[in-house]
Amino acid sequence: MNDDFYRIRRLPPYVISEVNAMRAAARARGEDVIDLGMGNPDLPPPAHVIAKLAEVAANPGSHGYSASKGIPGLRKAQAGYYQRRFGVDVDPDSEVVVTLGSKEGLANLAQAITAPGDVVLAPNPSYPIHTFGFIIAGATIRSIPTTPDERFFESLERAVKFTVPKPSVMVIGYPSNPTAEVVDLAFYERVVAFAKEHRIWVLSDLAYSELYYDDQPTPSILQVPGGKDVAVEFTSLSKTYSMAGWRIGFAVGNPTLIAALTRVKSYLDYGAFTPIQAAAVAAINGPQDIVEQNRQLYKRRRDVLVQSFGRAGWDIPSPRASMFAWAPLPPALAHLGSLEFSKQLLTHAGVAVAPGVGYGEEGEGFVRIAMVENEQRIRQAARQVKRYLQSMGVNAAGARVS
Repeated sequence: MNDDFYRIRRLPPYVISEVNAMRAAARARGEDVIDLGMGNPDLPPPAHVIAKLAEVAANPGSHGYSASKGIPGLRKAQAGYYQRRFGVDVDPDSEVVVTLGSKEGLANLAQAITAPGDVVLAPNPSYPIHTFGFIIAGATIRSIPTTPDERFFESLERAVKFTVPKPSVMVIGYPSNPTAEVVDLAFYERVVAFAKEHRIWVLSDLAYSELYYDDQPTPSILQVPGGKDVAVEFTSLSKTYSMAGWRIGFAVGNPTLIAALTRVKSYLDYGAFTPIQAAAVAAINGPQDIVEQNRQLYKRRRDVLVQSFGRAGWDIPSPRASMFAWAPLPPALAHLGSLEFSKQLLTHAGVAVAPGVGYGEEGEGFVRIAMVENEQRIRQAARQVKRYLQSMGVNAAGARVS
């Protein structure tokens, strides 16, 4: 029997899984691993959201199949969020669909709109589903930079000039996972103008819409006049309300793309469990103090991370948004590469981080550090990292001691 399946052949080994397997093995041996690798929130959802889940789950009529597109109340709640937060009007019936997290929505929209051989523009480095959702669907990926500077737009121009067939889809995601970079509305205006000129669909991943710092709210591409003509945007409750395991997200925007995603999903799932959807309505429409509390908590963790790791001899740029820091390897150890450095950090310091190369070849030389442990544990991680660096002959300035 042939087990050399076509779509599986197109997927390389998941680099990050090597570190995950090592972390699991260390914990199985009883070792204390400070896990800064996976972006898995350690905070609970709001109490009133859990109460709503329990209330609706207690209703015997709530346990049948739900709506693949999302219950009407949840789609209306998301439309209300876009109006309050971005000043954008969206039709909850034709311009909103509930997804099982933003990851599922991106992957299924890729299946809906991609033909084998299509060319898709995707950032490198980026969250893996931005590329592999389309690779699984049969597309060819042409990389564009993640950093939103002039090089980004120069790469777009080269792509439409020299790529055959011309690109049909562009994926972007800001605040970026993994690099934590942010953009302003002027960036989105240029993207929308480019997409309209060259007839390219834009998929914007806005999963970290509410984790911004320094009083700089993240914009939405749908705020651009005419943005809905070319773009659909993915958001999630995972980080905003600490509901990662609940798997609730949204696609909002262009009705043609929303209809395509809705149709594909209608063949594949019956939607999230109705009590979860009802609880998601309570999260979006209820008290929002948890959002600001989470933002301030992650900001404190960011500051502790940057300061304590800096004192340990590892300078880490301070992220302006997201729950991640994108950290260049200490210069004296850059020769190890991101995967080997991550393995050594886990083995010798008991600290797990995600190797940058797992987010694309342009991520080599970096690791992604998730701020998913409390401040005390982050400081403890810094102390353990310092001992490891010293054992490797690296001083507090990050240089190798001869």
